[in-house]
Amino acid sequence: MTSSDGQLRVAVDGAVATMVIDNPGKRNAMTAAMWRAVPALLEGLAADPAVKVVVVEGAGGTFCAGADIGDAAAIAADGEDSVAVRAELALAAFPKPTIARIDGFCVGGGCQLAVACDLRFAADDSRFGITPAKLGIVYPASTTRRLVALVGPARAKLLLFTAELIDAGAAERIGLVDAVVAPGLLAALVRDTAATIAARSQRSVRAAKSIIDGHDLPPRQDPAEIAEGIAAFRERRSPAWPAEDIADASQVR
Repeated sequence: MTSSDGQLRVAVDGAVATMVIDNPGKRNAMTAAMWRAVPALLEGLAADPAVKVVVVEGAGGTFCAGADIGDAAAIAADGEDSVAVRAELALAAFPKPTIARIDGFCVGGGCQLAVACDLRFAADDSRFGITPAKLGIVYPASTTRRLVALVGPARAKLLLFTAELIDAGAAERIGLVDAVVAPGLLAALVRDTAATIAARSQRSVRAAKSIIDGHDLPPRQDPAEIAEGIAAFRERRSPAWPAEDIADASQVR
């Protein structure tokens, strides 16, 4: 998806896809058109059997400074059915593991996207904030509940009530991010973690995600896959997972 006001770019490198938020003139603020593009992009990646992990990052050293202020009214319209919430829900429901790689500012809608990912890794000079109280916007209920599940009610209230920015160290202490490293180490951390996840049994990984996220249907075990995993462990080699392991994400739903 491209436009003169910003774009979302997707690149696939082996088993890892990267969705890049690219609106550098506005610190990667998300326009209404960019929010609308998210669900379709994710649908395509979910259907691609080669893709096992998706990384979300910003271009030019900034993750995302929030919703484009010029589109703020259109983005916030319709509350729980807003374009931003639909994008967030699509990311949260994505059946494969997702990692937010966070540089620079991760504010407002940027935090909304990051919190919808499974994992969040940040550079130690990054900054975080959830700022609807500065604009008179009511943060959506589903979005607020997801934040509370991550950082707890008191911390969520502090972030939402004050709308102030916090540094990466504080974000890690309250559980908003999972790891903080020097900027020069961030790319390697994300790359290595994504590669490790991609090398594991995708049946196991997606089942874990489904169960943790509260889905009721149990995953189906695959005796052939278990046998291969045990054999590979005993033989000290990488498993050759059966092709059907990654063919259908619905197997673990």
